[in-house]
Amino acid sequence: MRAIRRVSAALILAFGLCAAATAQDYPTKPIRVVVPYAAGGATDIIARQISVGLTEQLGQPIVIDNRPGAGGGIGTAIVAKSAPDGYTIVFGNIGPNAIFPAIYPNLTYDPEKDFAPICVVVNTPLILVVRPQTPVKNVRELIAYGKANAGKVFYGSVGIGAMSHVASELFNLMAGTKFIHVPYKGSAPASIGAISGETTMYFGTGPEITSHIKAGTLRAIAISTSTRAPASPDLPTVAESGLPGFSVDVWFGLLAPAGTPRPIVDKINRAVGVVVNAPETRKRFIDSNSVPAFNSPDEFAAMIKSDIVKWGKVVRDAGIKAE
Repeated sequence: MRAIRRVSAALILAFGLCAAATAQDYPTKPIRVVVPYAAGGATDIIARQISVGLTEQLGQPIVIDNRPGAGGGIGTAIVAKSAPDGYTIVFGNIGPNAIFPAIYPNLTYDPEKDFAPICVVVNTPLILVVRPQTPVKNVRELIAYGKANAGKVFYGSVGIGAMSHVASELFNLMAGTKFIHVPYKGSAPASIGAISGETTMYFGTGPEITSHIKAGTLRAIAISTSTRAPASPDLPTVAESGLPGFSVDVWFGLLAPAGTPRPIVDKINRAVGVVVNAPETRKRFIDSNSVPAFNSPDEFAAMIKSDIVKWGKVVRDAGIKAE
């Protein structure tokens, strides 16, 4: 028995030394960051904003790999099945990593069991925009317009189960409107759909649509969070401009495949912390209506668990189902 204990202790010590050595040497080659949406969208923009700093901090190139489709589910599933060595990670968000379990009963990955959360990078509100040609300048007018044109008003999203979809259905549920869903393969095409007139309204994120708002190709009428954004103090919340109680925000963060050694997860976490907390990065995020929200792997895991419960209830109440 003592011999067995000595062998077990030796194995545990050897494993610990091996993990430490792995983290010390990591990384020795480029790191692939899968963005499960099309290039030019919010997730892609934020991932690229931090990639330069991460390259400097980790000493290896960060390669952005766009894998759009299924509202972010395709790219997320790819990472869930990747080797847990720290060289393939996903820049995920609340949709595929917290909301999908309530929508897809046969989801090919488990948001809790198949990932090792690294950290949240930013929280961002959704900005409710409409085509400038639409006779709508606030939420009350949008609700009235939707009820007067029932069955004729469309809204865009980045896919079934994405936050832009869930937020719009929550709006329908609370306002008594029946806006019709038009899913796209990413936020960039969803924005273009609103600009071109394929859709009337869209809940987009600041990084992707701020330039369109400034250019006048989209009209911002409200922000989804419970308080106004520092970068847009004149833009009212949805709640204060016609739909009391409405509140939605979105997080974006990095996750590795489950089984990735904790020392590697911690090393990436520390590197992201340096990048996100740099003054120039914080200013860039805030200027695009995002809020830096760096946290620990354990805090991120708890956040995902809480959001799965919270948004699962919203999905059921709104009757959102996979098509």
